[in-house]
Amino acid sequence: MLQFYRDDLARLAGADRLRRLVPRAGADFTSNDYLGLGDSARLRAAVAAALDRGVGIGSGGSRLLRGNDPEHEALEAEAAAYFGSEAALFLANGYAANVAALATLPQPGDLVIHDTLIHASAHDGMRLGRAPRVAAAHNDVAAFEAAIRDWRRGGGTGTPWIVVESLYGMDGDRAPLADLVALADRHQAMLMIDEAHATGVFGDGGRGLAAALHGRENVVTLHTCGKALGAEGGLLCVPRLLRDHLVNRARGFIFSTAPSPLIAVAVREALRILADEPERQARLWARIGVAEAALDRATGSQILPVFVGADGAAVALAARCQAAGYDVRAIRPPTVPAGTARLRISITCHVDDAAIHGLAELLR
Repeated sequence: MLQFYRDDLARLAGADRLRRLVPRAGADFTSNDYLGLGDSARLRAAVAAALDRGVGIGSGGSRLLRGNDPEHEALEAEAAAYFGSEAALFLANGYAANVAALATLPQPGDLVIHDTLIHASAHDGMRLGRAPRVAAAHNDVAAFEAAIRDWRRGGGTGTPWIVVESLYGMDGDRAPLADLVALADRHQAMLMIDEAHATGVFGDGGRGLAAALHGRENVVTLHTCGKALGAEGGLLCVPRLLRDHLVNRARGFIFSTAPSPLIAVAVREALRILADEPERQARLWARIGVAEAALDRATGSQILPVFVGADGAAVALAARCQAAGYDVRAIRPPTVPAGTARLRISITCHVDDAAIHGLAELLR
C-alpha cells in the first residue's frame, strides 16, 4: 500500500533531490532573518508584556468566529499606516496570504500573467483560482504586455492581473516595478507584488521596493513577517474594498484558525523597530557590501547565489561548508529550474565580516 512512497523517495535520492530536516548549526548564511529580529530583546519583551496583560496564546478560532483579537486589528491598522495602504489583512504566513489572494481576487474572465520565477505559493493560489494564467519570461515587461495584448485580441474583456516578486528569493534580483506599474496603468490591470524578501531590507524604514506604489487602487502588496520582521505571518496591503472581499470570500481566511495574538504583538513591535532602529538596516547593507566584494558577485541585495549546476555537486559543496562551520544550504529543483542548482548565500545581521571572509575563502 505504501510502495509508491518508497519508490518516490528512492527516485528523489537517486536524483540527488531527497530532502531531510537538519538542525541549525554554524554561522547563519541560510536564514531569512535578515535584520536579526528573530531573537530581538524588544520582540521578547513585547510578547512578555502582552502575556502579562492577558493576551492569549491561541486565538480560539477563525477571525469570523471568536478568533478576531484586538491585537490582530491593531496590527492591521498599524501596518496599513506604516506601508501607506488603505487597509491590511493579517494571515498566518506569506504562503497562506499568497494563496488567499490569488485564489480569491482574480475573477472568471480575468487573466493572471505571472513571472516564471514567482514563489510556489503563488502557483498554488492560481491553481485554486478561477482565472486562467499564463507565464511571462522573467522580468521581461515586453512579454507581460504581449500576453495582455494577445488575450485582448482573443476577446479577453476582464482585468489582467500582473503577479511578480519585488525581489526574487533565489536569484536576488529585482523586478522592474516602475515599468510594470506603467504597464498596469496602460492596460487597466492590477499589479500584485510579493515583497517577502524586500520588506525590512529595502526602502525608507524597510517599507520595501514597492513603497512608492502603496495607496494606488491597482496595486496589491504582500509583506511577509517571517523574514526580516523576525516573527511569522503575512500582511496583504490592499484597497479597503479588496480587504472586505477577502474577508468574505477567501477560503484560506474564513476557514482557518486565526494566528496567535502574540504573533500579532511581535509583528507590531517589529514594525516599530524598523522605524526606531534604522541602524539595523544600515548594518545589514554594510555586511552586504563586504559579502559582494569577498564573494566577487553582486546582486544589489542580501541574496547572493553561487551557481553550481548539478544537484549532487551543490549538495556536496553545501556539506563542505557546513562541516567548516558555515550554515549554507543547497537549493535544487523544483525550487529552482533544472540545471541551476546552487548555494543560496543569505547575508544577515547574524554574521560578521570574519565569517563572510571565511566562507568566501572556502568557496574559492
